[in-house]
Amino acid sequence: MRFDYFQYKVEVKNLKFTTDDGIIHPRTAIITLFGEKGEKLGVELFGYRDTTDWYQQIEDGKSLNMNQCYIRDFSLTAYRSSKKLGKKEVVKIVSLTARNAFFEARVMTDFSFVEFIDGNVDFEFSHFSGGPVSFNTARFGDGNPVFNNVLFRNGNVDFGNAAFGAGIKGFKNSVFRDGKKDFQYCDFGRGEVSFNNTEFHTGEVSFINAVFGEGNVNFKIVRIERGKVDFHYAKFGKGNISFERMEFGDSRVDFRAVEFNEGRVNFNRSVFGEGDVSFEGSELPSGRFSFKRADLGKGMVGFELADFSGAELFFEKTRFGDGNVSFLGGSFDTLSLQSCHLDHYFDLRVAYCRYMDLSDTIARDIVDLKPYDQDVDIHILNLSGMRLLGRMYIDWEDNHVEKIIRNQVSGNRLKAEQFRIIKENYRITGQYADEDRAYVWFKRYEALDELETMKKKGFFHALKGYLLYAFKWLIFDQIGLYATDPVRVLVSMIFAYLIFTLVYYILPFFANTRIVSSLGDPDKLSQAAVAFYHSAITFLTIGYGDYYPSGIIRWISGFEGFVGLFMMSYFTVAFVRKILR
Repeated sequence: MRFDYFQYKVEVKNLKFTTDDGIIHPRTAIITLFGEKGEKLGVELFGYRDTTDWYQQIEDGKSLNMNQCYIRDFSLTAYRSSKKLGKKEVVKIVSLTARNAFFEARVMTDFSFVEFIDGNVDFEFSHFSGGPVSFNTARFGDGNPVFNNVLFRNGNVDFGNAAFGAGIKGFKNSVFRDGKKDFQYCDFGRGEVSFNNTEFHTGEVSFINAVFGEGNVNFKIVRIERGKVDFHYAKFGKGNISFERMEFGDSRVDFRAVEFNEGRVNFNRSVFGEGDVSFEGSELPSGRFSFKRADLGKGMVGFELADFSGAELFFEKTRFGDGNVSFLGGSFDTLSLQSCHLDHYFDLRVAYCRYMDLSDTIARDIVDLKPYDQDVDIHILNLSGMRLLGRMYIDWEDNHVEKIIRNQVSGNRLKAEQFRIIKENYRITGQYADEDRAYVWFKRYEALDELETMKKKGFFHALKGYLLYAFKWLIFDQIGLYATDPVRVLVSMIFAYLIFTLVYYILPFFANTRIVSSLGDPDKLSQAAVAFYHSAITFLTIGYGDYYPSGIIRWISGFEGFVGLFMMSYFTVAFVRKILR
């Protein structure tokens, strides 16, 4: 029976109707279907019997066979009232099959507080076309309840507090039209639960406090127009959970405080609309949570205080849309935003993350990792290939930037590139001291990468590489941290001056060389004083000429003059660089 009708008309004739099962019903219901503009779409025939006949079958303890029947005003509440039972007293039905049935009610089609003894319930291809539908507090046993290809056409649908057993629960290809779809406190038991390819039109879809058992849960290709999708406090078992290619419409999506247990949670290629999306306080102790190629729409996205400390959260090539994104206070084993566009404010001040992957991202706004009123514990941060067009707020000391980048297993080139990104970011944000630190590590890993490249070219290239690396390490790095630390250069100058002084003092005891006074040494200086004085005027390139070197010290003095000139220039560059910023 087709789902696309907008109106229908029912006529009951006193003609017997025989179903495909061979069951004869005393009357025939003729249902004419009409389209949106009143055009006739078709005619369907069903068996019909009074509702009291169905009640009598329940009283007699029989299984209900409603296949190909038109059922009007079926209500277990009315049945309980007629039998003078309590309002919430459980009605037991052995089993029920209503394939291709058509339900209509002026008030409500009511299966509340029912217990299906053997668990066999089949509503496949049925239509609930008039009034709300209630399976509130129904008990389905361990059978395989089937609601596949069912149309819930008008009003609210209530499965609240329903309990399913260990069998497969199927809602595949069903359509829930406008109104609230209530699965609050529903216990789906063990076994698979499938809403695959189901449509929820306008209205709230509520799974608040619902409990899913150990089987897989499938919401793949589900479509929702607008309203609210609420899984607040829901609990999932150890099976895999799939929301792949689900379309949430313009709904507000609420997964706060959901317990996902273990396994894989899949939102790949899912599409969200203009509503906010919240996973605040949700839990996944182990497994993988994936949003690959998802579209998170225009609302806010929040994983605040989420506990995924043993699980991986992936957003590979996900589109985050126009809303801010927050992971504030969350705990993650792995948080990956690889290849995503970070076009709005991203709050990455997580409480804990073993590995955070921002590789190949394009950040156009603020990426915030800087601790304020709480610690941000990130063990490894990957920024390789990042295009930072906006600002990253990250503190060198509090975020342990050196450690979280050096902890990577990636090569020297990638580490150098990441320190360069950090350096440029610090320059833009005016954190010049941190920029200098990042620049030093950038140059160190750049030198290591050049050495690795030379080593691959053969022995002589490797030898040249080691010599070049040693020169850079000593002159550029150790003496002045690549001209970022004038105090360090000054200390290096003093140390070099003392080394030359010591050489001038000791060498005359072992070789035919000395420092001669051109004035006959009128001040009668000691050998140590002469060494200090000659080293000073040579290192500082003063050169008064009252003392001059003889022998091998000439060559050492010439070298000291060059070193002094070089290191004074080095100090000038480092000092001016500091002052100007």
